[in-house]
Amino acid sequence: MAGLQQRARRQPPRRAREERGTKAFDRKLDAILRHAAEVFCRRGYHQASIRDIARATGVSLAGLYYYFSSKEELLYLIQRHTFEAILTTARAAIEEREGPEERLRALIGLHLQFFLNHPNEMKVLIHEEEWLGKDWSRQVRAIKRAYYELVLEQVKALTTARRLEPPNSRLAVLSLFGMMNWIYTWYNPKIDPDALGCADIMAAIFLRGILGASPLEPAARAGRAVTRRLEPKAGRLQTRGSRSNGDSSGSGRQGAVEGPGVRPSAVHI
Repeated sequence: MAGLQQRARRQPPRRAREERGTKAFDRKLDAILRHAAEVFCRRGYHQASIRDIARATGVSLAGLYYYFSSKEELLYLIQRHTFEAILTTARAAIEEREGPEERLRALIGLHLQFFLNHPNEMKVLIHEEEWLGKDWSRQVRAIKRAYYELVLEQVKALTTARRLEPPNSRLAVLSLFGMMNWIYTWYNPKIDPDALGCADIMAAIFLRGILGASPLEPAARAGRAVTRRLEPKAGRLQTRGSRSNGDSSGSGRQGAVEGPGVRPSAVHI
């Protein structure tokens, strides 16, 4: 009985579901999501409570459940709302511009501007996504995928227009997102340029790499040669590692990098 009563309290009233999409509902939800992102960013998803969010928003517990049914749905709404805003703005920017290079510069500027204007939301996107359930996570990933493909299309269009030898476009785009997404960890407005200034610098770094990708430069061939020279040394290090771990038989995994805090890195886009 107690469980049924709890679910009933957390189910948004029918009037809330009917009003979804109205300007008044959206404005209130935007404010709730903004405050909730600040709470999640400050306390962490698991440590934060709905009571914390109620205090931050000035909305009662019952009033909050008018807009969402659980803390997990609230996390989902922050993720979806933010990525949809980025994607919508990016699509509009592409429609307004001609040429893939100009479009890429605009996308970089918009991305950095959004990140610096919404630092709490960005931290929640990067650090708290793993707590979403499968269905909500799948929906968020679909939006992220659409955004990634939007940028990928412009990189491919640029190399085609310039008749360049195509680079590894996936690696190029994910490297660009890696460069942009972590700006909140180091950005200092006292010494760094504003968002558009940072965008100009990052765009120059990225585009020079793309536009200089054809043909294969001697430096790139030299880099591959260095890699080949290092491979035998890496093999010897792996062998020593196996022996130091007591694996005299040579069986088991070799060369694996493990330990506290070491795990496969995730790409957040």
